[in-house]
Amino acid sequence: MINVNIDGKEIQIVEETTIVRAAESAGIWVPTLCYSELFEPYGVCRICSVEVIRGKRSRIVTACNYPLRDNGTKILTNSPRIQTIRKMIMELLLSRWPNVQIIKDIAEAVGVKEPRIKCLERDEDPNACILCGNCVNICKDVVKANVLSFENRGIKREISLPFDEKSDECIVCGACAHVCPTGHIKIKTLGYERGALQDWYLGPKTAINIPTLQAVPRVPIINEEACIKMQTGGCGICSTYCEPEAINYDAKDEEVEIEVGQILLTTGYQTIDLKQMPQYGYGRLDNVYSSLEFEHMLNSTGPTGGTILCKDGSVPRAVGIIHCIGSRDENFHKYCSRVCCMYALKFAHLVKDRTPAEVYQFYIDMRAFGKGYEEFYKRLLDEGVNMIRGKVAEISEGYLTNGEKPFLMVKCEDTLIGKFREIPVDMVILCPAIEPQFDASNIKKIFSISQSPDKFFLERHPKLDPVSTMTDGVFIAGCAQGPKDIPDSVAQASAAAARILSLISLGEVAVDPIKAEVADEYCSGCRICNSLCPYTAISFEEEKKVSFINDMLCKGCGTCVSACPSSAITGKGFTDKQILAELEGILSV
Repeated sequence: MINVNIDGKEIQIVEETTIVRAAESAGIWVPTLCYSELFEPYGVCRICSVEVIRGKRSRIVTACNYPLRDNGTKILTNSPRIQTIRKMIMELLLSRWPNVQIIKDIAEAVGVKEPRIKCLERDEDPNACILCGNCVNICKDVVKANVLSFENRGIKREISLPFDEKSDECIVCGACAHVCPTGHIKIKTLGYERGALQDWYLGPKTAINIPTLQAVPRVPIINEEACIKMQTGGCGICSTYCEPEAINYDAKDEEVEIEVGQILLTTGYQTIDLKQMPQYGYGRLDNVYSSLEFEHMLNSTGPTGGTILCKDGSVPRAVGIIHCIGSRDENFHKYCSRVCCMYALKFAHLVKDRTPAEVYQFYIDMRAFGKGYEEFYKRLLDEGVNMIRGKVAEISEGYLTNGEKPFLMVKCEDTLIGKFREIPVDMVILCPAIEPQFDASNIKKIFSISQSPDKFFLERHPKLDPVSTMTDGVFIAGCAQGPKDIPDSVAQASAAAARILSLISLGEVAVDPIKAEVADEYCSGCRICNSLCPYTAISFEEEKKVSFINDMLCKGCGTCVSACPSSAITGKGFTDKQILAELEGILSV
């Protein structure tokens, strides 16, 4: 540790600390345009110049890259000499980039209002590049991609890509935009820009993140495709901040085999792709959101802090909430998604509570089936929510004649009054259908279970056994079995857990005696039964050249019995001899 004096303040700092960091610890502001903690500073802007005094000797140095090594060093950050230097530099910068906000702020702070000179290369863009070089340095030192560089000299100096062409070396990490003090560099998506705000996201946004706000355990993960360290070998900044040293860039995904006796499948759901229905304008029109996006807007940790706003930042005057998007629809899903009606009513209540907007609910049938649901529906009616029974045909964009902002026109049929209506709103919320996960068919094959016609997993019995499947030891719960709300999902998951625990406590499990068996002497090894078995219970023994049935997997469905061309497979308890014996017994009475 060494002692230094900064503007009359005696402070103690670690040796090799730069003057900028030392002044910051003393609460003294030193202006700078090119300094960043992410890379080695080089003092290109010269605004951070300070006066260093040792004995009788005085020097002007740049504070961002000058290390302090000696005791008793005296530093003046705002002496008359420094003020003159800073004013001169700011006049030059202000004359060339008069509308850049950071330059205007620093110029005002050092006492410069108008430059005394006029620059021939004046750039009045408020987001102009001021040649600070931050983007070049972070690309070179941190990202290690070396994509950006300076070219030309003097007044023609600029930052460019190699040969002014897009480079394959650029990994679009956004580091250059992150350190740009003027906003000149912007990360722009190449996808369709209308329809959704840039901040509408429900998943990861940075390379290292917690997957969801409710993740358990709440542990960050690294996205290998977005991590600079894993792409170029650069960066690694997160590991320098992690005190427990828990970050391991060399860790790889592993497949671990675990022997278990029972499995509970809770694969959840996904929502229908709303872009399949272009008539609703999702992804094409501004202020048309899905239910999950609107839920994120309502969240206090969302992009608007829980405030309901249109894309232009204004409070909506009218909001339309459309039920059954893809549900109860012959063209998409014939089933009801169950949860849409009630969360749509919740949205209407929150819009009424947080804004003065009119709310319109467009529904086919209101299905308030749970405890207290009907009462909540009547409460919404008392709050003045407009209920319109009928399907929405189209959402189009309309413009007012007096030049005001555009609005959304909801075209629908109102079956309660028998008329076609067009209702102008500022925001539309779509309630999409609940679908099985995209890989449900693969899961079905892995666990030898069935799917119902709606592609959800099929239970053993819809009323007597709604949590188990035809495969012993495999249970289902939640939206893996079908659309359901939180109370029903919790109840079903609890029932499945109880079934699993009851089997664990037994120690031994009784197996259903109805099975199929192969008579080896009659089996020709044709393997027809192997491919037909829906439970993959039949395998082929290469040594004996016959098929073998696993009693633990077989459910006695009889598919193999009827398909065997040699009649080598019979069902236990259902052989011809047993059936004939039963008939003889009946006839003998």
